[in-house]
Amino acid sequence: QMLLLLLSLALGAEPGAGALRLNSTEGCEIIHPPRDGGIRYRGLTPDQVQTVRFLPFNYEIEYVCRPDREIVGPKVRQCLRNGTWTDMSHPSRCLRMCPKIHLSLENGRAVPQAMERVPVEGTWVEYHCNSGFRLVGSSRSNCTKAGRWTSPKPICECESWGRAVHIGALFPMSGGWPGGQACLPAVRMALEDVNSRRDILPDYELRLIHHDSKCDPGQATKYLYELLYNDPIKIILMPGCSSVSTLVAEAARMWNLIVLSYGSSSPALSNRQRFPTFFRTHPSATLHNPTRVQLFKKWGWTKIATIQQTTEVFTSTLDDLDQRVKEAGLEITFRQSFFSDPTSPVRNLKRQDARIIVGLFYETEARKVFCEVYKEKLYGKKYVWFLIGWYADNWFRIKDPAINCTVAEMTEAVEGHVTTEIVMLNPENTRSISNMTSQEFIEKLQKRLGKNPEETGGFQEAPLAYDAIWALALALNKTSAELVKKGLRLEDFNYNNKNITDEIYRALNSSAFEGVSGHVVFDASGSRMAWTLIEQLQGGVYKKIGYYDSTKDNLSWYNNDKWIGGAPPADYTKVITTFRFLSQKLFISVSVLASLGILLAIICLAFNIYNGHVRYIQNSQPYLNNMTAVGCTLALAAVFPLGLDGYHIGPGLFPFVCQARLWLLGLGFSLGYGSMFTKIWWVHTVFTKKEEKKERRKTLEPWKLYATVGLLVGLDVITLAIWQIVDPLHRTIEEFTKEDPKTDIDVSILPQLEHCSSTKMNTWLGIFYGYKGLLLLLGIFLAYETKSVSTEKINDHRAVGMAIYNVAVLCLITAPVTMILNSQQDAAFAFASLAVVFSSYITLVVLFVPKMRRLITRGEWQSEQQDTMKTGSSTNNNEEEKSRLLEKENRELEKIIAEKEERVSELRQQLHDRQQLRSRRTVPTLYQPSLPLVRCLVSEQADKLGRSNCDGSRVHLLYK
Repeated sequence: QMLLLLLSLALGAEPGAGALRLNSTEGCEIIHPPRDGGIRYRGLTPDQVQTVRFLPFNYEIEYVCRPDREIVGPKVRQCLRNGTWTDMSHPSRCLRMCPKIHLSLENGRAVPQAMERVPVEGTWVEYHCNSGFRLVGSSRSNCTKAGRWTSPKPICECESWGRAVHIGALFPMSGGWPGGQACLPAVRMALEDVNSRRDILPDYELRLIHHDSKCDPGQATKYLYELLYNDPIKIILMPGCSSVSTLVAEAARMWNLIVLSYGSSSPALSNRQRFPTFFRTHPSATLHNPTRVQLFKKWGWTKIATIQQTTEVFTSTLDDLDQRVKEAGLEITFRQSFFSDPTSPVRNLKRQDARIIVGLFYETEARKVFCEVYKEKLYGKKYVWFLIGWYADNWFRIKDPAINCTVAEMTEAVEGHVTTEIVMLNPENTRSISNMTSQEFIEKLQKRLGKNPEETGGFQEAPLAYDAIWALALALNKTSAELVKKGLRLEDFNYNNKNITDEIYRALNSSAFEGVSGHVVFDASGSRMAWTLIEQLQGGVYKKIGYYDSTKDNLSWYNNDKWIGGAPPADYTKVITTFRFLSQKLFISVSVLASLGILLAIICLAFNIYNGHVRYIQNSQPYLNNMTAVGCTLALAAVFPLGLDGYHIGPGLFPFVCQARLWLLGLGFSLGYGSMFTKIWWVHTVFTKKEEKKERRKTLEPWKLYATVGLLVGLDVITLAIWQIVDPLHRTIEEFTKEDPKTDIDVSILPQLEHCSSTKMNTWLGIFYGYKGLLLLLGIFLAYETKSVSTEKINDHRAVGMAIYNVAVLCLITAPVTMILNSQQDAAFAFASLAVVFSSYITLVVLFVPKMRRLITRGEWQSEQQDTMKTGSSTNNNEEEKSRLLEKENRELEKIIAEKEERVSELRQQLHDRQQLRSRRTVPTLYQPSLPLVRCLVSEQADKLGRSNCDGSRVHLLYK
């Protein structure tokens, strides 16, 4: 029941309607399939078919046959209401088919028996020749059960012909290159001319059996099979386009057949290992490449781009071109390929700024390419296209449904392109072996064509096809003479007779004659050697601009080439390199400030040295101050090489300027900042320790300070020396985004900036900035910690701390900013140089100006000189130590004085009480000493310390 339900649904019946039952007679009994065939039951699976006996009304079945058989009779039957199937009086059979080639006859007609769609077993065909021709072969052929005709296909030969020698040819009448449209008439002309000659093959007639290959290898395979397996035997094969020739030439050696092509240019066909019996009157496409290279050199182009259709002929041609341009010192910079849609490759060429472009594709694809070229504006005075010259002259005007560009747009896009074309028509007015000049041949061919040659495919290759028949006829004529010596004849040729094939090969290989296409001769690979014609499309018409003979490397030039821009364009956008130099106004301004700073540093240094004997100056550690002044001078001097660039010096001096910058800044910082850091470090070390540790470092030893500065400077010297030896600074160029000028579209400006750099620049800067930054941060910390300390040993440490603040802040801000602004030369120089200038100015002003002001306003250097004259020696560190001891003793004395004053107060009170008592008793008043006298009395205690404040006198209390 489930099976019945599924069948009902498949047939469109309502479930449960009872349209199909196993035992019902309301339907048609199932039909058995024919032999070598089957029946397709619509809506039923094979398992269901095995169980169903009857099929419902209006149900249809369809007969199918094996691939090599054809259905004869009704193909579809329908179940009628009376329970029978339609057309049962006509049986359906699957019969074997025979080749359709027997249904046509050249120079005659084939009359088949009334048949269905194709010839099948049991059918027959009759043959009749046209007037003037006689039938050679059977006039009737039957199709057997084996799928073969009982008789070979006959031929209709001219009644005047002798023994026939057959040529199997494939002409591309359509497809990518429809060269057969003109080449087939040219071949027929050649056959007529050869067969009319009594001195060439007098006992034989050359006959042509041809098919339309459509330039398609698949189609050509089918017709090659028919040529080889159908009579008569062909003594030679003549394919057309390269893709078909590759197929035919590779298979032909298995049948000992010579292949002679009239329109194949693929370089791959020159491979004698792969194609041992192949010849061609059409030169190899690689013959274009020497001409192209010669033109590249002539017009000064070194960068070439290519776009190709992905077929073997163009791929091998491009590989050969790539090798030749490399040998000539040129370069193929961009390679694009496509199969059927060139949109993306053309867009890529535009994006990659390709200017000189070699296009390798068939004519149909060329229209697609240049429609995209028009859309991308890849034409005009900036571009030159190199195309193959075998296209029809009006190929860009032909309406093509595959593109959406107008004829006017196509004409605009292709204007000015250059073609390289093998010379296929003898340019000289000399007579060929056929007693025709090249111009007479063209006139005769045009009459035979009866239409515009520009609209006929293969018109340019027609002379090659004409000469191919003559080359074959001359070779067979020579072969016939050689075979007679061996007791053989040309008609003895078969696909197993290699001796005759070898004789034909030798004859073709030694061919040399004058044809309508020029001198015909083959090289070792079987390819024709010829000149190359160079043409340019000018005003929509191709103009000859030169010839090139690659065998002699001779270029014949007419000097009539025309360019849209008036001259050949550049092969790439010319890049003008411009350096970004430092603003000279900024450099001069900062240099003036640096020069004034150096002058200030010299004045401060001279002042410090001149007044080095003054105690106040000595207490500021003048030698360290001298180092600071020298360090500021070096740092300020670094501003000058910091601003030097290619505007002032050449590339050879740039590394020395780089080293000068580094050494001056490094040593200047170490001397200037290092001396200030040493002062502040010593103050922090002494005056922020505990009392017991202070006592251990009471004495300031100057050599330790100098050693500290020397250590910092030495560390810089070692680091810089290693850097210079291991990884020296050199000149590097930074390139920026190209800029388009407003005046010339073919020029692009490339800004560049010079830098001082080394291979491990970041590593060295990390080391250098690392410990310098730590030194700056430590200096800030020490200056903050010692801001409230007061000492006479380094009396300017507060000023040093202020200078350290300023230097550290400027350096910590400027260093990262200049690294960020490294590509902006003015900003980077301004930040770096002004930081150096301002930090040097602040350091010099803070350290030296207060000293100058004090000595000038107070005249301390004069009193110090007088003290020196009296004592015979200047103040030194021992006197300062004594001063510290006296301060300590004075504090102890102040305590004693306070105690004595309390005692004096008590005595005064006691005296006052006694006076009152005596006044009552009329006792004489006690003399009351004055306070200074009491102080003097108290100070007698100082005698214990070896001093007295009473001028050596002693005071006694007297009583009346």
